[in-house]
Amino acid sequence: MNDPSWHIPDPDTQPEFYADVPTKRLIAWVVDTLAVIVICLLILPFTAFTGIFFFPFLMLVVGFAYRVITIARSSATWGMQLTAIEFRTLSGQRFDLQMAFLHTLGFTVSCGFFPLQIASIVLMLTTKRSQGLSDHVLGTVAVNRRAAL
Repeated sequence: MNDPSWHIPDPDTQPEFYADVPTKRLIAWVVDTLAVIVICLLILPFTAFTGIFFFPFLMLVVGFAYRVITIARSSATWGMQLTAIEFRTLSGQRFDLQMAFLHTLGFTVSCGFFPLQIASIVLMLTTKRSQGLSDHVLGTVAVNRRAAL
């Protein structure tokens, strides 16, 4: 887009910002899921192991908190940091707590409804900026961190 309100890299003139972003997001998702599982397993003894009976709910709550906190702190989850990508707003700014919460909410809703998740994956694989459904709704983008904005 040539809209001057967009201050994120143009995928046509600066494709390095978007190179391999869908693959990196997948790897980051795997790493983040493993991190949430480990955190939940560490929490389990503090629930007197009753957390086993509501482990999926525990994963949902811990995963939501994990994503909001890590994204609000560094505009990326631990998995995203590992793969050298981060989120940016259309103005090129890093995420604040509100944007981290909204993006995590969108991500969680997308994961909860299979057709939305498929739509998000298709969008990541077919759009120039590799934006998922939540990214399109919120006007955000995941970019390679090594290339400074």
